[in-house]
Amino acid sequence: MSTCPHILLVEDDPAIAMSLKVTCKREGWDITWLDNASSVLPMLHSPEAHDLSAIILDVGLPDGDGLSLCQQIRHTTDIDALKDIPIVFLTARSEEVDRILGLEMGGDDYCAKPFSPRELVARLKAIWRREQLLSHPSVIHTTSTDNTVNETFSNNMSGQALTFDCQCGIWHYQPLNYSLIWQGQKLELSNTERKILLTLLQTPNQVFSREQLLHAVSDYPDHRLARTIDSHIKSIRKQLATVDASIDVIHTHRGLGYALCPA
Repeated sequence: MSTCPHILLVEDDPAIAMSLKVTCKREGWDITWLDNASSVLPMLHSPEAHDLSAIILDVGLPDGDGLSLCQQIRHTTDIDALKDIPIVFLTARSEEVDRILGLEMGGDDYCAKPFSPRELVARLKAIWRREQLLSHPSVIHTTSTDNTVNETFSNNMSGQALTFDCQCGIWHYQPLNYSLIWQGQKLELSNTERKILLTLLQTPNQVFSREQLLHAVSDYPDHRLARTIDSHIKSIRKQLATVDASIDVIHTHRGLGYALCPA
């Protein structure tokens, strides 16, 4: 992320857009405002998008669906840097299912209208803070099948790349480009999926509850959305199966949660 964050705001309500622009300008952030869905993908393929730090995306746009637009950004754009860009949804919908869909389609967080612009700023800073913890890579190697993986991982969250073994194979995480590699192959994961998998990797064999995993991926966890973890786990398993379907990497402990590399 650049020293002066550049935010793409996609919001059709001028009053909300102006309020957010004023608040973000006070933070010293650059803002590009679009009021429709059809202009987003062309903008993302322009030079102006190369320094984007985050996207604030309204779910209900006059000419399109913000949820589908997020999915397009995550899965169809040919600009790799944008596939992992933080996306925060703005939604006037109070239904829990809409919030779940937003997170499952690749959103990092959401703000339900009406909201305080300061709250949105705080949520963006929290997302960036989690990413910046992993922004100064060096290399550490460890081979372990026990809890020393947890100690090594936790002591090096300042940004070192990790390469280590456990019962389910060899893993490598490179913070410079947020790539997580298993058995020599890069996994195509969303931000949330990557954070869940890294959390499980901290302690192979430990059972993590849905609530624990939810706290690991959000500074503002909504416990009503804990079931979204199941969908993310399903997506992670699908990715792992493309590499090696014979290994049961993530085990479900019914009523308890999930564990990596079960004994």
